[in-house]
Amino acid sequence: MHLKRWLTGIILAIILVVPLFISPKWPFHLVLAVISAAAMMETFRLFDTSPPFALRILAYLFGCSLFGAIFLGAIQYWPLIVMAWTLLPMIGGLFFLDRDKPNMYAHITKTIFVPCYIAFPLSMLALIFRYPRGNLWVLFLFVVVFAGDTGAFYFGRLMGNHRLMPSVSPGKTWEGALGGAICTVLAGLWYLHIVRIGKIGIPATLLLVAIAIVAQLGDLAESLLKRTQGKKDSGSLLPGHGGILDRIDGLLFAIPIVYLYLLNVTI
Repeated sequence: MHLKRWLTGIILAIILVVPLFISPKWPFHLVLAVISAAAMMETFRLFDTSPPFALRILAYLFGCSLFGAIFLGAIQYWPLIVMAWTLLPMIGGLFFLDRDKPNMYAHITKTIFVPCYIAFPLSMLALIFRYPRGNLWVLFLFVVVFAGDTGAFYFGRLMGNHRLMPSVSPGKTWEGALGGAICTVLAGLWYLHIVRIGKIGIPATLLLVAIAIVAQLGDLAESLLKRTQGKKDSGSLLPGHGGILDRIDGLLFAIPIVYLYLLNVTI
C-alpha cells in the first residue's frame, strides 16, 4: 500500500508540477480543468441520486468555462459564469420535473453545489498562477498541503490513539492532525527559505497555521460527504489514495487562504 501511495504521489506530482514551468501556459489550465471535471464526476457519484445527465454536463461546462476565461484573461466574465451556474440548473430543472419531481430540488442544489465546491477554488489556483512568480506560489500550495497530508497519515498510523471526529472519520486522530500541522508549517518555512518568494515572519507563519487548519477541515468535510453516503473513498483512480477528490480535498480549502493572502501582501 505504501509503495502504491508513493508511486501514485510521484506521478501526480509530475503531472501537476511540470506544467507550472513550461511555456505556453495553457497546459496548466488544461490539467486543472481535467482534475476539476474528474473530481466533480466523483462527487456526483457519491450521491445516492445524481442529477440528470444534462444538468451534470452543465456543471462540467461551468467549471471548464472558468479556466477558459482565466486563460484568455477574460476575468470580467466570472460574475456572469457564477450567475449562470446558479440560474441555468433551475431552468434545466423545468424540463426534468415530470420525470423526477420528488428529487428535483436536490438535483438542482447538487448541480449548483458541486462546481462551487470544486471548480471555483481550483479556478482561484489558476488566478494565483497569473501572479508574479505565481507558479512558485502554486508549488508552495502543493508542497505544504501534501506535506500536511503525508504527515497526518504517518503520525496517525504511528502514534494515533485519540480519535479526532469518529462520527465523521473514524481513522483520523488528534495525533495525526497535530503531526500534519507540524509538517505543513515546517515544509512551508523550508520552502519560503529556499525559494524566497515571501518573507519568513509572523504573517507567513500565521498563513501556514491557517493552511494547516483549513486543509484538515477540508479533509473532514469530504469525509462528511462520504460518510453520509456510506462511501469509503470518492473513487479508485489513484492507487493508494482513492479518488481525485480524496487527494485534493484539503487543497480546495487551502487555495482561498493563499489567494486572500496574496491579495493583501506585497510579493
